[in-house]
Amino acid sequence: MTEENSTKLRKIKQSFRLYMNGDASRSMREKGVEYKLNWGVPIPTLKAMAAEYGKDYELAIALWKENIRECKILATMIMPPEQMLPEVVDIWMEQTPSQEIAELAALNLYQHLDYAPILSYEWMASDDDLRQICSYQILARLFMQGQEPNARGINEYLDQVYVALQSGNMGVRRAALASVERFIQLGYVYANMARKALKPLNIDIF
Repeated sequence: MTEENSTKLRKIKQSFRLYMNGDASRSMREKGVEYKLNWGVPIPTLKAMAAEYGKDYELAIALWKENIRECKILATMIMPPEQMLPEVVDIWMEQTPSQEIAELAALNLYQHLDYAPILSYEWMASDDDLRQICSYQILARLFMQGQEPNARGINEYLDQVYVALQSGNMGVRRAALASVERFIQLGYVYANMARKALKPLNIDIF
C-alpha cells in the first residue's frame, strides 16, 4: 500500500470516533452482530466519507482487511466494480462477518459487477445463508433494472427461490421474497410463472 493510502486509512479510522453512535453499536451487539470494533457510524455518514475519497481499489482492499464494521462498509462503497476480480469477490465473501455487510456489499458493489448474474446464480445454489442473501439481493436489483433471465435461468431461479422461501433463516426468506416481488414486475408472463411455481407456499404477493 502506498504511503498516501496508508495515511488515508489511518485518518479514516481516527475519524470514526467523531461519528460514533454508542446506542447503535450496543443494539447491534445485543442482536448478535459482533465485530472486533463497531463504532455504530450511520450509513449516510459513511456514504459521505466514501464520496470524499472516491473510488480507490488499493484503499478498498486495505479497508476490507480491517475487522471493523465501518471499514468493511466503506470498502464496499469505494471499490471500483470494474477492477474487482472474481477471486477477490470470493475472498471478501469468505470474510463477510454479518448479514448487514452481506446486504451492503450486494447493494453497493456486487450488483454492479459485469458478472453479477453469474455470481448470483452460483450463490443462489449455495448452502451458505450469507451467499444466498447476497444472491437474492443482487437479483432483485437486476430485475429492477429490467434484466430478464433466459428460460433456463427462470427455471433455476424459481426452483431455488421456492426452497429459499422456506428457509429457517429470516434474512434468506426476506431477500428471496424481495427478489420475487421484483421478478413479477418484469411483466405478466413472469408473474404467471412465479404464481404457478410458488402456489403451494400460499404467498400473497400477486
